[in-house]
Amino acid sequence: DPEIAAAIEEHYKPQGPSDRVPTAPVSIAVALADKIDTLVGFWAIDEKPTGSKDPYALRRAALGVVRIVLENGLRVSLNGLLRIAYSGVQNKLVFGPSPVSPASEAIDLGRRPDSVGVRQDVLAFLADRLKVQIRDRGVRHDLVDAVFSLGGQDDLVLVVRRVEALAKLLATEDGKNLLAGYKRAANILKAEEKKDGAGAFEGDLDLALLSDPAEVALSGALDVAEPAAADAVAREDFAAATSALGALRPQVDAFFDQIMVNAPDPALRANRLKLLARLRRATRAVADFDRIAG
Repeated sequence: DPEIAAAIEEHYKPQGPSDRVPTAPVSIAVALADKIDTLVGFWAIDEKPTGSKDPYALRRAALGVVRIVLENGLRVSLNGLLRIAYSGVQNKLVFGPSPVSPASEAIDLGRRPDSVGVRQDVLAFLADRLKVQIRDRGVRHDLVDAVFSLGGQDDLVLVVRRVEALAKLLATEDGKNLLAGYKRAANILKAEEKKDGAGAFEGDLDLALLSDPAEVALSGALDVAEPAAADAVAREDFAAATSALGALRPQVDAFFDQIMVNAPDPALRANRLKLLARLRRATRAVADFDRIAG
């Protein structure tokens, strides 16, 4: 069958950054299976690349996975593939003296890697290769970190689309000012949570305590932007999600211009900090803004 012959030929492709990627379904399946099995197998026996040393070409395998997925627009859960690969590998691992060669070095049973640890490490490794792959597009690596750090982002096609939408937002004045406002809010929350405890301001706002027009306006803007961004993300319309967040910029600017967050009244202070915590939650519909430089 020509498809089988092509898959045999393309088994190890792409073998470098300029090599073509497989495009036929059978070829894609074989090439991806080979590379993912290789990565999971070496991670499972704790043979990872170190520094400039990569004797088993694991970086090339990971970059191959990224290119095959992106250039074919594959909507696939990498975490799901890694789980399948690990289930096939774990029963073949020998921990202890080899039955063939009893004198072989034993591996401490306590160091046996678990599925979650291997999958997390390989996903992080693939994320690093993704940064290399999209660097030529002028995309900042910190935006990749901001998207991946949300967790559950193992569909590379969606990751890239989310990163590109985030980059477009941050190229606008609204985006730049929103990021500056977010950073200010996050720094205030970080300082105050050290005093009151982590998560102290994650509760619901007391709307009756919103008296200043600037805080009322920010609360109202979040009432619109937060569900709009979440709904857009659910529809995979990341441009609309970032646009909804960008629309918060005037209210965020006015809030910091006119409001003293750490008011003398403890209830008022806590309520204003809850408003900032809500702003932080709203932005995480798209990315972890803490990971964005600037």
